[in-house]
Amino acid sequence: MRKVILSMAILGIMFSANVSAQTETSGREKVYRATHTKVTELKHTKLKVNFDYQKEQMNGEEWLTASPYFYPTNELTLDAKGMLIHEVSLDSNGKKSPLKYDYKNDVLKITLDKTYQKNQDYTVYIKYTSRPNEVKQEGSMAINDAKGLYFINAQGTDPDLPTQIWTQGETESSSAWFPTIDKPNQKTTQEIYMTVPDKYVTLSNGVLKTSQKESNGLRTDHWVMDKRHSTYLFFMGVGEYAIVKDKWKNIAVDYYIEKEYEPYAKQIYGNTPEMIEFFSKKMNYDYPWAKYAQISGRNYVSGAMENTTATLHGSDILQKPGQLIDENKWEDTIAHELFHHWFGDLVTAESWSNLTVNESFANYSEYLWNEYKYGKDQADYHLMSEVNMYLHNPNDFKKNLVRFNYESREDVFDLVTYQKGGGILNMLRNYLGDDAFFAGMNDYLKTNEYQNAEAHQLRLSFEKVSGKDLNWFFNQWYFGSGNPKINYSTAFEPVKKQVTVTINQTQEEPFQFPLAIDVYDNGKPKRYNVWVNADAKNTFSFDVSKTPDLVNINADGILLADITDTKTPEQNLMQFTNSKEFKSRYVALTGIKDQVGKNPAATKLLAAALKDPFFRIRIKALELMDLSNPEQMKALGADVEKLATNDPKTLTQAAAISALAKTKDKKYLPIFEKGVGAVSNAVKGNSLGALITIDPSKANTLADKIDLEGTSEDLQAQLLPIIVKNKVTSQMPNIAQHAAFYPFIKFQNPELGKAAEDGFNWIMTSDNLKATESVTKIVGYAKNQMGDNPQAKMMIVQMLKDGLAKKMELLKQNPQNAASINKQIDALNKAIENYK
Repeated sequence: MRKVILSMAILGIMFSANVSAQTETSGREKVYRATHTKVTELKHTKLKVNFDYQKEQMNGEEWLTASPYFYPTNELTLDAKGMLIHEVSLDSNGKKSPLKYDYKNDVLKITLDKTYQKNQDYTVYIKYTSRPNEVKQEGSMAINDAKGLYFINAQGTDPDLPTQIWTQGETESSSAWFPTIDKPNQKTTQEIYMTVPDKYVTLSNGVLKTSQKESNGLRTDHWVMDKRHSTYLFFMGVGEYAIVKDKWKNIAVDYYIEKEYEPYAKQIYGNTPEMIEFFSKKMNYDYPWAKYAQISGRNYVSGAMENTTATLHGSDILQKPGQLIDENKWEDTIAHELFHHWFGDLVTAESWSNLTVNESFANYSEYLWNEYKYGKDQADYHLMSEVNMYLHNPNDFKKNLVRFNYESREDVFDLVTYQKGGGILNMLRNYLGDDAFFAGMNDYLKTNEYQNAEAHQLRLSFEKVSGKDLNWFFNQWYFGSGNPKINYSTAFEPVKKQVTVTINQTQEEPFQFPLAIDVYDNGKPKRYNVWVNADAKNTFSFDVSKTPDLVNINADGILLADITDTKTPEQNLMQFTNSKEFKSRYVALTGIKDQVGKNPAATKLLAAALKDPFFRIRIKALELMDLSNPEQMKALGADVEKLATNDPKTLTQAAAISALAKTKDKKYLPIFEKGVGAVSNAVKGNSLGALITIDPSKANTLADKIDLEGTSEDLQAQLLPIIVKNKVTSQMPNIAQHAAFYPFIKFQNPELGKAAEDGFNWIMTSDNLKATESVTKIVGYAKNQMGDNPQAKMMIVQMLKDGLAKKMELLKQNPQNAASINKQIDALNKAIENYK
């Protein structure tokens, strides 16, 4: 699963304006979470289902084949959430015999006809009705709703929303649409007969065996999955989609896409076959399933989900050329969910405590794909961005990567399991070397294929391949918490001509790790790879001719750590100029942010960064500079102008346009006016912002050209006041990210906060269902990511109540629009209730 993560900028504003947030489990008594005890072994699940769109229910029949796991038993206990159970029988070659059962508290206990022994199969038949709207379990930070089966615009009353059905099984919500043992350590083959209106297409796990026309305009599709996989990975999708065909070798690769986006399907999904080939070769283990399909769902409750052979993406994956020319923002997620088909679907975490053996690898697959396709700088940038999410959230410091004492299973879907886990794998790869690392992954997959596994089995595979003991690594990084917090000092001994570098760890429990140190002698670095012991202080000595110009620790950027150091602009310039690794260059560049415009070395560094081959470095330099400063303008202006017109990356062009806009110099108007006609959303948006900056009177005439879809937060903040002032209704849903957090934004930026507040009030006094739902959706995600922060929650609830009052007044004044406004009122009420 790929989580939806609110921007760190928004979360930072929210938390800095209030008391620091606590984790969901802080202050509560924690209990040991044992792996689910296997009393029964599922063998095969056969379903026949049809859908009641008016009631938003599903009628189901199930034939469940199982046997005792080890000990003899005469009972079968199944999870079945919010259902009506109509019949339970033993099915013996088609002959049904009624069985006694008890159904309460979402658990179906069935008394079998006799005591069965291990490997003695039986088949139970269950006729039932799935009622997802009766399911009571709550969502989480990763998955904001948990009713398993979702009807989207089921009655077709919303002209702007397609009618769809999709399912979401993780963590334990498959049992909301079929009775099962809803635990990750249960695996079964499956087949599903889905009867739907003939105008819709269907998607499920495995392959489509038959498609049979029925009476009354219906059709029954028969999907078969003949390899075992966990019950949370079962999937159904129904809707009006175009199916764009692709393939890898002889494997079908299909893209189910809303018809409006069909022309762009290959731009969005088209790298998938190359990803399958790359991952198959990298792990020396071919894609293990019969097909691969991807589909998107409206109003999806998370980011994306790796249902076996049938990945479901949120509708944010649907992008048009203006966004895609800048970057396919969903490509990392496409790689992430595909990689789960090895780590997660083929070999599945035996418990939610061990979720990281699924999610850390999927997170790290994003690094691997970027490294292969776009180069190491891009991969390192991506990993740095991911790991920084963890490092900048102090509440995660005390969480073990593998943890057995969570309050709720949903708690483990966090920055530790995903982002920190990915960073840890990068360290392990560096320690073992590529050959051993990927051979270890292969051994883990082959040893545990179509089964469940845990972190210890991962360790054993890496040890088996490499011959190295890895308990030290797993004990501190997997079964421990935190990370090194480091500062360092240097001392030159002129007699010995040596520099002594002292590494201090300031966290409570010291770590041991390899560390790369660059010592600069006469302006040139020499790399030393040292071993830091698990002590508060480690000292190393290196030969030098004089006092070193610079010492750069963690020079390869591999170690996951908080490092405190202070360098002069001259040292940062030297580090930037001489470093091959992305992170050392990036750290040097960001290290001058307080010296820009004050120190010539800082300006020289910016000039060098503008010529860096990696576009993210060029963008960061453009963000740091201020061309209204004459010195910077003289040194950098010509290069920035070239980037604004000729850089191969549209995102760099856009950043250069924003840098030029700070000059308010009308000589750049032709660049900005040309940019307004660009395909790129970023170039177009920044050009609009630049024109309005130079000539505010143009705001009214340019307002109708503003499109925030896919643009940066900075640009959204820049254009927000213009959109609100000019009532650009088409962009109302796109201002929700700021409007929903106006009480917090006002603390740090009163002017922007006032515009965001006006935007919120505009949404609440307007009959705009999409904009209102955008607000309620984003505050829903915020609730799950802020943890226990009562002050922040109180502020959001008060804001929502104010909005609700405005909607009630709107309804009073516009009774003819009651259907639409009542939906908005319901969405607000639900959001308020979610915060209680």
